[in-house]
Amino acid sequence: MAPLTNEVRVRDVVFGAGKPFALIAGPCVIEDEESLLRTAARLEALTAKLGVPFVFKSSYDKANRSSASSFRGIGHEEGLRALWKVKRECGCPVISDVHSIEEVAPASEVLDAIQIPALLSRQTSLIQEAAARGLPINIKKGQFMAPWDVKNVIEKVREVGNNNVLVTERGTCFGYNNLVTDFRALPAMREIGYPVVFDATHSVQLPGGLGNASGGQREFVFPLIRAAVAVGVDGLFLEVHEAPDEAKCDGPNMLSLDALHGILEEAKELDQIAKRREV
Repeated sequence: MAPLTNEVRVRDVVFGAGKPFALIAGPCVIEDEESLLRTAARLEALTAKLGVPFVFKSSYDKANRSSASSFRGIGHEEGLRALWKVKRECGCPVISDVHSIEEVAPASEVLDAIQIPALLSRQTSLIQEAAARGLPINIKKGQFMAPWDVKNVIEKVREVGNNNVLVTERGTCFGYNNLVTDFRALPAMREIGYPVVFDATHSVQLPGGLGNASGGQREFVFPLIRAAVAVGVDGLFLEVHEAPDEAKCDGPNMLSLDALHGILEEAKELDQIAKRREV
C-alpha cells in the first residue's frame, strides 16, 4: 500500500493527502504575452471542464539552455507582468522557476509557488531564500540525484520554517544525451511524506541531443503518464504548446494543447484506480 503524503496547497489547488492528481502545465517558456494568455485560458477552460485542479506554469527566463544563442524568454520584469495577467484574467495559480537569489523577491510578489530547477536542486542558498518567502516550493529532482537524496533537499526547505514542498521527478541521466525514468523512484520519494509530481515531458527530453539544443521523444509522453499515474503520484507536470514543432524551446518533448483532453481523461481513470490502493 502506498502511503498518504502531506497536503500541500498552491492557493486552492491541493497536492497530496490522497486527493486526485493536480496538474501543473503550460508552455516551456514565455514567448510573448498574447500566446501565453491564450494558452492559459485554454488550459483553465479544459481543466475546469474535466475537474482537474490546475496550476499554470511558464518560465520567464530559461537560464540553463544548451547554447548561448538559444531563446531564453522575455525576461524577468516583462515575464512576471505576463504571469500576473494570467492570474488576473484566468484566475488560476501560477508557478515559475528562479535561477538566482536576486530573482526570489520580485518573483514571490507574483507567483503562488516557486520552482527550483533540476540543475539547481542542490543550491542551498537559493533553495532557502525561496523557501523563506513562505510560498510552496516545487523542487525539480536533479537528473543526477537518487530518489532518496531529495530528503536532504526537503530538509533545507524545512530548516527555514516552510513545510510546503513538492518534489518533481523528471528522469535520470542514462549515458550521454539521454534520460530514463525509474518508476521505483515515485513510491520511494512518496515514502518521505511529501507530494510527488511526475514531469512526463522533461522525462522524454534528450539533453543537448541536437548539438546546440535539446531533442526529445514526444511519442513516449503518454505511455509514461499512464505508468506514473498507475504507480501513484500526487501531480502531473506537462509542458504544452499550441504548436510544439514551432516552439522556441523544448518543442520536441512538449505536448500539443489539442492532445491534452484525451490524455487527462485517461489519466483521471487510472488515478482513481491507483488511489483506491492508498491508505
